[in-house]
Amino acid sequence: MEAKGVNGQLEFTGNKVVIKRKGMLAKMTQGLKGDKEILVKQISSIQFKSANMLTNGYIQFSFSGGKENKGGLFDATKDENTVMFNKKQQPDFEKIKAAIEEKINELHQPTAQSAPVDVADQIKKLAELKDSGIITEEEFEAKKKQLLGI
Repeated sequence: MEAKGVNGQLEFTGNKVVIKRKGMLAKMTQGLKGDKEILVKQISSIQFKSANMLTNGYIQFSFSGGKENKGGLFDATKDENTVMFNKKQQPDFEKIKAAIEEKINELHQPTAQSAPVDVADQIKKLAELKDSGIITEEEFEAKKKQLLGI
């Protein structure tokens, strides 16, 4: 899935978002940077501003460790995690945004393999390991605190 914007292109492959910089405006605002790949599982938020008759819109990705600009449209033009688009291009970006959000939600759904952990059972098993000398008292206490969330 791909959308072409004013200062770059956005490609969604299912597991990652690729921001490509082709065209004169992309070179002027972003320089000669290469493609930027962001894994969907790393995305913490998506900011989307719709285009109107006077200004372009943009899609901006935030993720842990990222340094996205937070100053609105003018700062977004310089941000490497942002692709700007005009009103005509907006529907393609809306489709990609919806697909990315669907994938993010899918990644956060519990699976059968991630069944809830019975904390008491886990502590009992740890105590058995400690009693048999496989783990130390310190390891037991540390893991117990982790399981209990203290």
